[in-house]
Amino acid sequence: MEFDISKYHLRSTALFESLSIESLARVKSKLVRKEYEAGEYLFREKSYPKGIYLVRKGKIKIFQTNAEGKQNIVTIYKKGDYFGHRPLLAEEKHPVSAVAMSGSVVSFLGRDEFFYQLDRSPEFSKSLLENLSKEFSVWVNKTTVFAQYGVKARTALSLLILNEIFQRDENSRNVIITINRDDFAAFVGTAKETLVRMLRQFKDDGIIKTSGSKIMILRPRALFAILNAL
Repeated sequence: MEFDISKYHLRSTALFESLSIESLARVKSKLVRKEYEAGEYLFREKSYPKGIYLVRKGKIKIFQTNAEGKQNIVTIYKKGDYFGHRPLLAEEKHPVSAVAMSGSVVSFLGRDEFFYQLDRSPEFSKSLLENLSKEFSVWVNKTTVFAQYGVKARTALSLLILNEIFQRDENSRNVIITINRDDFAAFVGTAKETLVRMLRQFKDDGIIKTSGSKIMILRPRALFAILNAL
């Protein structure tokens, strides 16, 4: 059976599409545009949530930091994705940190307006619940696979996931994955040196092409073959 990448990557639905015209107009008037430079925090782990974030431009990495200070990147959000709602709903602190990977723009909606709309729109609540369910399934699938697979398979799967995340660059004929090796290693869950060796092997095998922090997948079927063989 062909490996199904959709089980490991979530395509977010439009957050406010279920709102009425009046409610949507109110939400738009409450949204605050925020710009972040590469490396700038949107929020930190164990901080109190203040609202939700909708990505308008750039990429945002979501990660936890272990006792040694190393990052474990849980996911990467792109244009059209939204986040920050789970700790609000659970009334808990942020379990992760969020940092801009590049110059990014987000729309921020405060918690009061978020709950205002949630209380008044059953359709909005249902849409949010459906997205939470899908995202949970994706995270469980990814966590399970990454716990079972070796670094070669994890790197292959990570390349395919990142290919989906970066494919919104419509100005390029081919998808260019732009990610530094530290972040890539944190996404795969391995040491930077190990990741570099694996990428070199994939490059020597003609599976990928690299230039600095840029990666292009030349033979995606070869990556799927690695996963299908497991």
